Amino acid sequence: MRKYLSLILLIVVLAPLTVEGVTIDNPLAADTFAELIDDIINFIFILAIAIAPIMFIIAGFYFITAVGDPAKIETAKKMILWTLIGLLVVMSAKGLIMLFGEIFGVETPYN
Repeated sequence: MRKYLSLILLIVVLAPLTVEGVTIDNPLAADTFAELIDDIINFIFILAIAIAPIMFIIAGFYFITAVGDPAKIETAKKMILWTLIGLLVVMSAKGLIMLFGEIFGVETPYN
């Protein structure tokens, strides 16, 4: 047991001496936290713009196939309402960031 413990301790102490400097390239395109947040917001914006028409088509399908069923009509109305609310939130995200940056004097990628 003592041999193994000594061997592990020796490896832990000497291992860093044998390792050469390893550089890892940045997998993100952003160099700062603000740029990373901007990239995430741009991704969510593009995703929302792509998904919103699909949600409107599905809601229209619910309207067409409702045939007087109040539950399906209500579901379609809620889908349209929440899709519009989601689009409003996503589309105003960049404007809110710019507004808060101006209010608090923080440098944003849009300045």
